[in-house]
Amino acid sequence: MVQVCLNGRRTAADGAAVPMSPQELARSAAEAVAAGATSVHVHPKTPCGHDSLSPRVLAPVLEAIRARVRVPVGVTTGAWAEPDPSARLARVRSWSVLPDFASVNWHEPGAEEVAGRLLSMGVAVEAGIWSGTEGARRFAASPLGPGVLRVLAEVTDPDPATAEASARALLAELGAAHGRPVLLHGEEGGTWPVLRLAGRLGLATRIGLEDTLLLPDGRRAGSNACLVTEARARYGAGARAGDGDSGEWNGGSALS
Repeated sequence: MVQVCLNGRRTAADGAAVPMSPQELARSAAEAVAAGATSVHVHPKTPCGHDSLSPRVLAPVLEAIRARVRVPVGVTTGAWAEPDPSARLARVRSWSVLPDFASVNWHEPGAEEVAGRLLSMGVAVEAGIWSGTEGARRFAASPLGPGVLRVLAEVTDPDPATAEASARALLAELGAAHGRPVLLHGEEGGTWPVLRLAGRLGLATRIGLEDTLLLPDGRRAGSNACLVTEARARYGAGARAGDGDSGEWNGGSALS
């Protein structure tokens, strides 16, 4: 599984390649799926470019993307889009057009309540567990853990020299992860080292302009589809290079 993360918290200041409007997001999603992406993660934006959980912003984005692709489409529920936990929960309750799944960052205040509401609405939950936070510990103790769709193991270390070690440490923190599938990814300079590790460990991963604006050789990525194409090649190469790797993640360890 290679998920495409279309835009994230980026804005128009990050370049014309970053899709913002519903139409741009739909086109970018279609190109990425054609390149091999198997699901879509998107941050719906206001006309000013701010992440939003408003149903009036969410619905047009989901409808536009679904008109172009037939893969699952998920959205963020990040606290930066609505910092107040009660207001964030109210926003989620007000959704009229529902995503297939939504990511919930377990270290954020109100995460359990948001995840519980999503599950009661029939929306699958990606449990976002960020490195360097209390997310893994809180998720381990969560009664909702066994019911999530998957764990989104997010390595926030942007240093390409240390991101793989940070990823292995995060996987060790997660342990059995309630037996849920794990999607492992990095960001910025750590994106490609962590993606190759995911290939070696046989874990799902993601790629897109949310995580990096650059191809592995340092060139600027022209689109999400370019990143997906490169990711599939790198993931496969990582898997082949990792045959027999003693560091294979077994749900309880990630030894080097």
